[in-house]
Amino acid sequence: MTKSGTLIFVFLVMSTVRSSSASYGGDSDLGSVRVVFQTDHGDIEFGFYPRIAPKTVEHIFKLVRLGCYNTNHFFRVDRGFVAQVADVAGGRSAPMNEEQREEAEKTVVGEFSSVKHVRGILSMGRYSDPNSAQSSFSILLGDAPHLDGQYAIFGKVTKGDDTLRKLEEVPTRREGIFVMPTERITILSTYYYDTQMKTCEEEKSILKRRLQQSAMEVEIQRMKCLP
Repeated sequence: MTKSGTLIFVFLVMSTVRSSSASYGGDSDLGSVRVVFQTDHGDIEFGFYPRIAPKTVEHIFKLVRLGCYNTNHFFRVDRGFVAQVADVAGGRSAPMNEEQREEAEKTVVGEFSSVKHVRGILSMGRYSDPNSAQSSFSILLGDAPHLDGQYAIFGKVTKGDDTLRKLEEVPTRREGIFVMPTERITILSTYYYDTQMKTCEEEKSILKRRLQQSAMEVEIQRMKCLP
């Protein structure tokens, strides 16, 4: 999903200084909700920073609840730098319904903060307009201080660093400023849960959401492929 023209998409390579530090940001600002992306290379779990980027968190979490990231992909994997999720409007292999598309096309005001871009941080993609973020975001694969204060940080990875390391090993090609995987890295499905729920209720909630997401995707494919 390469963007062209005068617009500048997220994370221009302004520096070659990168770090392989495995430490993530502080946990005190994390909310209780966790989102899991089930990819064809393993699961990635992340939490949100609702006090740091409330509008961004609200928007991304709604996209997750609507199943918008299902069948989407990582269009960019730059080892030691970022793994970037494509905009859902153009990155999914399944068609979107009206509600999904309406939310996916919304833009979010730039909620820039003093939180640092270190490995595991989630940071929104955008064009040159600081208020142009939509649904693409990056997972930092290394420390990138030159991005601090320029892009909205809204969460961090809580589980799945082994999956991130697998992504860093995939074959890539360079296309302009982007380092892109040669094969599609698909987000097969997504679900979410609340860490403050009791265990049995949490398991039932996760199962219910997994089933709802699966049913939604099956119905979309049925409408697309069957008469």
